[in-house]
Amino acid sequence: MVLPSVASADNEEAKKFGARATIEHASLSPDGALLAYLQPTKGQGSGLYVVPLDGSAKPALILRAEGDPERLGYCKWVAAARLVCNVYGITQIEGGHPAYISRLIAVDADGKNMKMLFDRGGAGQALGYKLFGGRVIDWLPDEDGKVLMMREFVPETSTATHLAQTDDGIGVVKVDTRNLSTTPVERPKNAIAEFIADGRGKVRIQGTTPINASGYQRGETRYAYRTSDSRDWKPLSIVTEAETSFNPYAVDPDLDVAYGLQKLDGRRAAYKVALDGSLKQELVFAHPDVDVDGFVHIGRRGRVIGVTYATDRREALYFDPELDKLATSLAKAIPDLPLIRFVDSTVDEKKLLIWAGSDTNPGRYYLFDRVAKQLRPLFDARAELENAQLAPVKAMTYRAADGTMIPAYLTLPPGKTSARGLPALVLPHGGPEARDEWGFDWLSQYFAARGFAVLQPNFRGSAGYGDTWFRKNGFQNWKTAIGDIDDGGRWLISEGVDPGKLAILGWSYGGYAALQSAVAEPGLFKAVIAVAPVTDLNMLKEERQIWSDYRVVGAYVGDGPHIEQGSPARHAGDIKAPVLMFHGSYDRNVGVYHSRVMADRLKDAGANSQYVEYPKLDHYLEDSDARIDMLARSDAFLRASLGLN
Repeated sequence: MVLPSVASADNEEAKKFGARATIEHASLSPDGALLAYLQPTKGQGSGLYVVPLDGSAKPALILRAEGDPERLGYCKWVAAARLVCNVYGITQIEGGHPAYISRLIAVDADGKNMKMLFDRGGAGQALGYKLFGGRVIDWLPDEDGKVLMMREFVPETSTATHLAQTDDGIGVVKVDTRNLSTTPVERPKNAIAEFIADGRGKVRIQGTTPINASGYQRGETRYAYRTSDSRDWKPLSIVTEAETSFNPYAVDPDLDVAYGLQKLDGRRAAYKVALDGSLKQELVFAHPDVDVDGFVHIGRRGRVIGVTYATDRREALYFDPELDKLATSLAKAIPDLPLIRFVDSTVDEKKLLIWAGSDTNPGRYYLFDRVAKQLRPLFDARAELENAQLAPVKAMTYRAADGTMIPAYLTLPPGKTSARGLPALVLPHGGPEARDEWGFDWLSQYFAARGFAVLQPNFRGSAGYGDTWFRKNGFQNWKTAIGDIDDGGRWLISEGVDPGKLAILGWSYGGYAALQSAVAEPGLFKAVIAVAPVTDLNMLKEERQIWSDYRVVGAYVGDGPHIEQGSPARHAGDIKAPVLMFHGSYDRNVGVYHSRVMADRLKDAGANSQYVEYPKLDHYLEDSDARIDMLARSDAFLRASLGLN
């Protein structure tokens, strides 16, 4: 195991691209007078700043989380001068397992009257861990300072007292964030996965995940709904991994419908279902080539205004004609920033907080006044890159060995028009149930700035293109997925890249793909970098044994010859290229022992390998110093391995 030391003294690009985003989250107060935003501090820490939008005062730091382990996830306004923040951390519980722990707190705009929106239980001893700190499901804009929130209840054993808590499971309560006055709304139940409210304080949908006798999920979610005039639950749908049934996402109280996703011809499509008792279903939108992957919301009530999907780039179809026209106008009015996102709004939706970005710009925040028709720039999402020359990203396809055209993105160094003569990097995405999109990506932009051509393939096994493309997934069908990735490397060579200067880098599943590519095609890539990689498929299943999703993960990874054949840690001796790995010791997504085992196996095989472990960091390494170190080390490793120095 190698502990980190900063290796970036002469690498200015590593400092710029490795720094966390300047603005991590932003929220507009209900009256439009104040803006709140999160800004990174040292390590994994963040500060909450509040600034008047009339320019009467400078930004004020009102709350700070040091990052060891408490971190700020988001802060949103619950009243004109009060915020609710998600505070979370990853720490080790019994047995040394990393666990995600969250809490909600409320604080005034001046940093005073801080309250934790958390049930501390009764006077007994808790019979389990209370990891989930709650989630707001309705911001109740008509009830100043109150929220509707899901809350976890853990039963307690009584010791000479009748005050021990007996409730068990997830329930819903209405909480006054100023004085913590609490009103029960939905009694706690075991196996609750989610509740969906209508933006007006009514819980209309509940989802449950049945648990077997061993305490493991059965791999389905059962949804029920209420009509607007009843408290009785009626069956809505049963959603399994196949997603052939309606999966609800939001409720529109005016139309009395639920919006959700459901498979149509093997792709996710948007539907709405009547909640009046008839369950009449209507197709809202389906794309012939890609999945619909979500809904666009606006306002304090989370009003659904459209659907979103990604073809070559992120797109949206708006139901609201005015907002559709506005989004089109904004895309034209903001030069070279065609990606538009409605981040937040005032209660009356007359002032909008907007983010706009592109492939060569990590994004800027704007305030738009719909009445005055004024667009006001606020700040850059990544101030460190304000004057940096970034590389255009080109959507393209290349041919796999079986003739299938693989969609991908090619990023060339600024000023270059061809990969010919350049060192190159194949950068497979994580997941595998994910996909790359057109836009700013700090990893690909960093390596382009360092002179590499970067190819990001949406290999078969990627999400977003329907069932036929996804297949079972990138683990069970690893040969196809890895074959597509390797064919991306071959395509780069056909474009003039020197075969001796071709490398691969991946994070999470991408790290797995990088290592497994080196097993399947030992001579193709001349250097391998894996960040937080899966290295043994059976280990990936077994690390979930203490969690309720153990059976679900087990079914996802599957059983059969692919467990042995598709686990790079079992074939370390086949890897001929130099290997560099990084992992955070508190990784909850992929246990750190995946990299530790792989490092040991590579050492035993006499391989040229290095391993860097970052103490107390999780899967995403959200620490600027760690990311800078990782980028600088990776660049130095590639230059040494590919003979670029």
